[in-house]
Amino acid sequence: MQGALELALSALECDLPGLVAAGRTDTGVHGLGQVAHCDMHKDWICERLKAALNFHIRPYHISIIDCVEVASDWHARFSAVGRDYLFRLVCRSAPVTHDVGRVWQTRNNLDVPAMREAVKYLLGTHDFTTFRSTMCQANSPIKTLDAIDITERDYVNGKEIQFHVQAKSFLHNQVRSLVGTLERVGAKSWAPERVKQALEAVDRAACGPVCPPDGLYLKNVRYPQDPFAR
Repeated sequence: MQGALELALSALECDLPGLVAAGRTDTGVHGLGQVAHCDMHKDWICERLKAALNFHIRPYHISIIDCVEVASDWHARFSAVGRDYLFRLVCRSAPVTHDVGRVWQTRNNLDVPAMREAVKYLLGTHDFTTFRSTMCQANSPIKTLDAIDITERDYVNGKEIQFHVQAKSFLHNQVRSLVGTLERVGAKSWAPERVKQALEAVDRAACGPVCPPDGLYLKNVRYPQDPFAR
């Protein structure tokens, strides 16, 4: 996404500084509410800038939903106080069609109450080394997980399970590691208590499978004052 946006910006102005996004996402992860900032040279009308960017970015299937002018000290990443992710997991035997690349699919009929029980061990402030990629560049594995809400909805000949995950910030692969591990609980391969043991092991080898990026969405980035509020 960043490369495509910077290419679109370069069609509007020359020699712009690099674009800064609220957070990085792996290849294959989707953005419903990614936020980014760039210091423009010209004094743009926000609606005209949005239209111009959407014109130049069309080939990349990215949409600029809104543009606003912010204070010079505002930062898309460091001003954020929270990030909300959504993970979509579909349970059914027949392959998905319209949602290919947009959900993770399992043929297991998952036990949602068991997964909710396991979530209790993950909430709060912990050393999340077990659920952190070995390539993670964060200075510390200590993170505070504010919420993991698990909901169910109907899906054609199956069901969709959604994981709504909230924290100020995340480690590399943390959400995918958590969901992959919780899926093992739902499939009854793990007892809920094993998630507690994995967390306390502080060892990447204790993690369950890391699920693919297809079902993961950066849903929202939160700020002390919403810059897009009208």
